[in-house]
Amino acid sequence: MTEARWMKEPRAGRRRTTARIAGVRGCLFPDGGAEPVAPKSPPPARDTFQRLSDCRSPAMERPVPPPLLVSRLLVSEQPFEVTLTETVLCWQPLRPKKASSSGTGHLSVPVCDIVAVCETEEDGIGKESGRWQKMPSFSTDLTLHAFTVYHVQRSKEHHWECNEVTFHCSDHLLCNQWVKALKEQLDLQAMRPKHLIIFINPFGGKRLGKQIYDDKVAPLFQLACITADVIVTERANHARDHLIEADLEKYDGIVSVGGDGMFSEVMHGLISRTQKNSGIDENYPTAELVPCDLRIGIIPAGSTDCICYATVGTNDPITSALHIIIGDSQPIDVSSVHHKHMFLKYSVSLLGYGFYGDTLIDSEKNRWMGPSRYNFSGFKTFLSHHCYEGAVSFLPATETPGSPRDPKPCTAGCHICKYSGDQLKVSQKAMKLKCIDEEQQQWKVVKGKFLAINSTNMSCACPKSPKGLSPAAHLADGTIDLILVHKCSRLNFLRHLIRHTNNDDQFDHAFVEVHRVKEFKFTPKYCDEEDTDIQDVGKNLFGQICRDHPSCSCAQHQSSWNCDGEIIKHAAIEVRVHCQLLKLFVRGIEK
Repeated sequence: MTEARWMKEPRAGRRRTTARIAGVRGCLFPDGGAEPVAPKSPPPARDTFQRLSDCRSPAMERPVPPPLLVSRLLVSEQPFEVTLTETVLCWQPLRPKKASSSGTGHLSVPVCDIVAVCETEEDGIGKESGRWQKMPSFSTDLTLHAFTVYHVQRSKEHHWECNEVTFHCSDHLLCNQWVKALKEQLDLQAMRPKHLIIFINPFGGKRLGKQIYDDKVAPLFQLACITADVIVTERANHARDHLIEADLEKYDGIVSVGGDGMFSEVMHGLISRTQKNSGIDENYPTAELVPCDLRIGIIPAGSTDCICYATVGTNDPITSALHIIIGDSQPIDVSSVHHKHMFLKYSVSLLGYGFYGDTLIDSEKNRWMGPSRYNFSGFKTFLSHHCYEGAVSFLPATETPGSPRDPKPCTAGCHICKYSGDQLKVSQKAMKLKCIDEEQQQWKVVKGKFLAINSTNMSCACPKSPKGLSPAAHLADGTIDLILVHKCSRLNFLRHLIRHTNNDDQFDHAFVEVHRVKEFKFTPKYCDEEDTDIQDVGKNLFGQICRDHPSCSCAQHQSSWNCDGEIIKHAAIEVRVHCQLLKLFVRGIEK
């Protein structure tokens, strides 16, 4: 009669699949170890190829390479053949059985999704116990050597989790062989960071930045053997000032823990440091800026976290941490903002005048309200219904494929962004060869009264506006989507705002126009007294309007620009996009 043994089942709540080699190794492998090459190994499971399609290595497009290591182990008390190749770790059942809730249906993990490999040792089967379960008859009291593979597991709505698979082996040499082989493959993932500098804003959002990092992010970095120098910021622009002067050669990347304001500080410090080292004067609007080498990671802990949401698809700290660990890299465009040949700010998401500028100014008076201040100030600004007269001149992006009205958004592996990257150097040389007169002829001018003037380098999606202000905007195509909302009734403007929250075309209004541009300038009708040269331009641009409408009722005041959540008080600005100036630890939103 078959003897049954009993052991305790792992405690509930731990996502863990246990694979053990049989105590009597002869029943699985006569030679008791691993095969260097499996001459007739079964092909990887169908799920393997599906998971591999998510990895962006060119090797994924070639046939699966021969296995590096093959062993027969037990997974959930069932015999499996476990195979490691250069691209995937997979296990196939030797006795096919219906998939159960124990997780045996998950048969493969791409190497690019493996976070870490750790070796552990357990005395006897079932050392970690919570309650009893029946064991196979061939179990014996052997000292088992275990190694655990931690890997990325995708869940719904772009969330990632860190799951684990533990393999038990009665042969210590075999266990070491597996650990060594897996770590060698991880070492070949050259884009993964080893040493980071991390800035934490303890005051952003709900003031949970430090807690989010300590509880959710730091354990993952430690698991992945990533060392970090952590700096908790104490004042405004602390991170920016530190990056401009610090020794950055020893770091593989920078991490911002906070909201969009914290990221803006880190971005400004890194870009300014790069231009300083390259001898570039940021005050020249036409200067060709040098791309930054270091990547920036974003751990969302702010109020809106628009930049994280628009590049990852979620504001989950664990998901962002896993993107950093596996070394994802995505270039993004950055816009420079100047006033009278004076550098003001860089922008990567929203640059808004009128409605969004007024909302930000009012919200700064109500910071005691926390994140809800944006809803309160937005409602007040909507009721005020101020419009601002001015002229917008822009240079259309005629050489870049795509349109702001495209039905498909920018996603991971976007061919338009890839094309722009390939053509970046060629485009820069071509722009230098163009005559200034020819370039001036391409500029277009739109004059009138505006409720809002918005420029976006990305979709600007967030939880309240899942598709963003410009759903078809690209991360790295070297263009800006310029959205002009002309004066209209409150009801029509409300209809436009509501469309930010649903799937309707928000540009499908007579009072809204959108252009994909390389550069643009805004000249308000009413300028500050010191801007005498801009006043002269304003007289030329708006003389005809004033003559045609002598009883113009526009309020004679200016709005301010909302630049990624920071206020720019100068109304007259010049904006120019710099293609793929910055790189993030993201891959874009996965389909």
